[in-house]
Amino acid sequence: MVKKIDSIAVNYIDEGDGDIILLLHGWGANVTLYGSIIQTLAQTHRVIAPDLPGFGRTPEPPEPWSVDDYADFVLKFIATFALTRFSIVVHSFGGRVFFKLNARENLPFTIEKAVLIDSAGILPKKSVKQKISLRMYKAARAVMSTRILRFLYPDAVDDMRRKRGSADYNNATPIMRATLVKVVNEDLEPLIHLVKCPALLIWGDRDTATPLADARRMEELIDDAGLVMCEGAGHFCFAEQPDRVNAALTAFMQTPRS
Repeated sequence: MVKKIDSIAVNYIDEGDGDIILLLHGWGANVTLYGSIIQTLAQTHRVIAPDLPGFGRTPEPPEPWSVDDYADFVLKFIATFALTRFSIVVHSFGGRVFFKLNARENLPFTIEKAVLIDSAGILPKKSVKQKISLRMYKAARAVMSTRILRFLYPDAVDDMRRKRGSADYNNATPIMRATLVKVVNEDLEPLIHLVKCPALLIWGDRDTATPLADARRMEELIDDAGLVMCEGAGHFCFAEQPDRVNAALTAFMQTPRS
């Protein structure tokens, strides 16, 4: 399915019937990756899941976006369905968008439950070694960006960027690279305590992108939160251990609110 949000043709899935669940995917992913989750939840709920701008079949934004820009987009997307109550399931980058969205005042809807799967949002603290490495990289980049050295070594800066950059960064278009820089450098930890609905955290204990320590910190900050750990799984625990994750999702969504 496709609907226009401003000038962006948004691809989305709308399956099942019943109480509504909104699913927000992770960075570099798209809704098809979450097929097992969607099929499981759609047996008892109506699941709405968009490809966020820049991912899957939805075109990238017209300029680099921040997490706030994605939250604005999701608000507009929700408004097209006239939703007043729903639960939310997020993975990785989708968690960032949720924390920003949840922190907005006077929202025209109620979020009843939240599931955070290997969610991003807490800015990792850099070690002394990492800080020194970053300073050296920036200094070298500045030197190689001078007019003479750019003329002599036109590919040097791009080569440095590729060697230092993550796979997500190197595989992205210029707009999405700039978006990624905006996204990953914002610490959303101060917003996490604002989550007041019941929350379930599902985490791979071998997740290196958003480590288990992040899950434990989120569990501390959210008043009504529980943690399900997937032993031996990484950042995509829902794909590595679908039976465990889907069972936890089903039980949580079917539990009445106290």
